[in-house]
Amino acid sequence: MRSDVIRVYKTVHTWTGIVAGLALFIAFYAGAITMFKDTLDDWVTPPLPAFEHAQTFPLEQASAVIEQTLAAHPAARRQFTLRLEAAGAASLSWRPRGQSQRVTATLNAGGKLETHARVTSNAARFIDILHMTAGIPGGFSVGMGVMGVVSLLYGLALVSGVIVLLPSLVKDLFALRVGKNLKRMWLDAHNVIGILSLPFHVVMALSVVAFGLNDYIFAVQDRVIYNGALDATMTAQNPYFAKAPVVPGGSVSLLPPLQILAAVKQRAPGFEPQELSYRGAGAPGATVFVRGDDPRYLARSGGFALLDPVTGRFLNAQFLPGAADGNAWSAATSAFFALHFGSYGGAPVQWGYFFLGLAGAFLFYSGNLLWIESRRKLERRADSARGEAVANGDVASGSAPPRQRRAAHFMAALTVGVTLGCIAGISATFAAGKWLNGRVADMSAWHAWIYYTVFLASIAWAFLRGGARGSVELLALATGTTLLVPLASVIGWLVPSTRLWFEPSTVGVDICAAIGAGCFAWMWRATARRVAAGRRDSVWAAGLAVDK
Repeated sequence: MRSDVIRVYKTVHTWTGIVAGLALFIAFYAGAITMFKDTLDDWVTPPLPAFEHAQTFPLEQASAVIEQTLAAHPAARRQFTLRLEAAGAASLSWRPRGQSQRVTATLNAGGKLETHARVTSNAARFIDILHMTAGIPGGFSVGMGVMGVVSLLYGLALVSGVIVLLPSLVKDLFALRVGKNLKRMWLDAHNVIGILSLPFHVVMALSVVAFGLNDYIFAVQDRVIYNGALDATMTAQNPYFAKAPVVPGGSVSLLPPLQILAAVKQRAPGFEPQELSYRGAGAPGATVFVRGDDPRYLARSGGFALLDPVTGRFLNAQFLPGAADGNAWSAATSAFFALHFGSYGGAPVQWGYFFLGLAGAFLFYSGNLLWIESRRKLERRADSARGEAVANGDVASGSAPPRQRRAAHFMAALTVGVTLGCIAGISATFAAGKWLNGRVADMSAWHAWIYYTVFLASIAWAFLRGGARGSVELLALATGTTLLVPLASVIGWLVPSTRLWFEPSTVGVDICAAIGAGCFAWMWRATARRVAAGRRDSVWAAGLAVDK
């Protein structure tokens, strides 16, 4: 391929990566963490005191628990969840509207209803929203729209990057040259991660374009194809807005959950239900979502079916994997969703997506570093040219220190502030879910305030101190905030009077956070050494002069 063509694609790859990279870093780092959002929810939710009645009950008692719950707590009719636990047990819970707590219901030994309320945190949900919007202000729809545009640039960067690497692909694919040439080492790592995870990144880019820009795509379709009727059509077909047919004078009594599960099992024998989510129970138009999984299929969030809980009639089975009358288009879109969210294959796929997400974050971070290092190389060439001019007597001699242009310093500070601010902010707001549980009224507001305070303060600090010093100090912050996660559990285990707690089933969260803090501490030490003893013509050298 001609060298001038390669240069064009290299320029495209560089600038699309620079423009999109920092938003994508936030999306990938937060997305990696939310692969285990159910476990994260369990970590930030205090367990019931040991002396209180168990939360679970035999599934055969589910009808009695539901009946007594709806009679005693009418607010639960809006939406409650019956979760299927191990060994034929079940648990029932609901979240009162406008309250940051979850109420569980069960029967005591005398067959009477008992309820227990626990303050909950939406830390995992908040991090998931960061993953989808990169924290861009303006609301969820604005953030998703911006990320859709960012993903278009992301796709362009993928294509141009592959074209740039093609001439040396075989020779350089597995080359990782570790040594004094840091730019070469970073470039090798960037290339090998980018190529080996390319299919994953293609899926991410295409799916986020579809998710982020679907409102705009639908608006064009509505005007050009459907003559303004698309919104009504989509609402009618959306299972989340569906209601069971209302029969005047008809019964509103709910079928036993075992009958509903039997109907789903008959329709999709390989489907394993995990929970039943009731909406409008005991009122006309009530529905029940039966969510679960079938490991043989790529399915949207595991797959679900929508039924009438009074008659047991299916209202929507197009997203039920393995159903005999399944819709081919729904199966294809479900697979597309599953490939994005990793909702298939169990723990191995979850861990695979976790590491691919972290590797993706590194890809965007390293891309910015490569651009910054390339500026140093250009300035060094300029300094050499000035040195030759001095030797030839063209300009006056001088001993000015090496300088870097403001663009390099700006990008260094922005990269350090955004990436390390994101890491520290996520760690701090997640740890706050346990440290502040029961001590503040509105944890949702606290999660947002904590994250954005740490994030924006980190960016400001990086610009105030410069990329070099700021990177050292913000790595210390990232280490400390990440250590708050296992520290909360250790204190809860050793000193339960602090109202913190330790949950053995979520110890994996504490272990991963401790490992992460160790990695950040190692980076902190290595970065401090480089700032103190690195090349004087680098933006990562403390005290480097800035050119205009």
